[in-house]
Amino acid sequence: MLTRVDHVMVCVTDLEPGIEAYRRLGFNIHPGGVHTGRGTHNAIAFFEEDYLEVMGVRDRQEYLSSAGPGGGLLEFLSHGDGLRFVIVQSDDLGADVAAMRRRGVEVGEPSEGGRRTPAGHELRWKMAVLGPAHPLPVLFIQHLTPLAERRAQLPQAGNHPNGVRRTERVYIAVPDVAAAAKAYSQVLGMPVPPIQRGAVIKSDMAVFDLGPTGLTVAQPAEPGPAAEALSRRGPGPFQVLYRTSSMDGAARWMADHGVPPPARGVRNTGEQAMLVSPEHACGTYIGFVGPA
Repeated sequence: MLTRVDHVMVCVTDLEPGIEAYRRLGFNIHPGGVHTGRGTHNAIAFFEEDYLEVMGVRDRQEYLSSAGPGGGLLEFLSHGDGLRFVIVQSDDLGADVAAMRRRGVEVGEPSEGGRRTPAGHELRWKMAVLGPAHPLPVLFIQHLTPLAERRAQLPQAGNHPNGVRRTERVYIAVPDVAAAAKAYSQVLGMPVPPIQRGAVIKSDMAVFDLGPTGLTVAQPAEPGPAAEALSRRGPGPFQVLYRTSSMDGAARWMADHGVPPPARGVRNTGEQAMLVSPEHACGTYIGFVGPA
């Protein structure tokens, strides 16, 4: 069963400035270690059960030897930093892959992966990747290392200065929300959601509720974040919305660390939200929602 958005992957040309950018936004983010045999490394900010990953290439030759000529990540980074993948968690990846195939979805066999932390611990998972017939920016993961052990690998998990508790939603810009909703419905094995207007991102959107998180496809309806992202990078993930315990507290932290005041708006739920622009978040819109 697909249970939630597990994490998002923000890819950067240089990891250290990426870490600093997210620390200025109030995330407790720490080096996560190296991906075994992949030539990449990352940094992690852990929330209650999900996390933020910032990733870059550590060894170009090692990366190319594992990814093939050109390398998808290097091609992505040639257009600048940004949000590359949404990773959805499964509690039984083999069963979920089999169910996708029964629905006519092209998806590869689950393969094992790992990451060695700076302290030398090895974290393990299984990952499944969609095939060329379904080129969606979504990966599927089943963790083999228990949650408590994964959280324990970081010097500090949670207690973020910006008050973030968990991922609320992720947003993927698309040129046609109706067609995208059907495609994601087939892949996720969920009904096509109703189309609604996103007041802050200025788009028509369909939200797939995965446990406590939402995966959203959004078609621009007027100038705004979705339209800007679609024009700048084309279709793909562009925003993460986080649930915080205090928007004012988050805004104060950012102001104290040189980040301009985030733009504020009212969601179609009636809640206030604020949005950090891509130039301050490695090519990604970072939103916050919660009490003042």
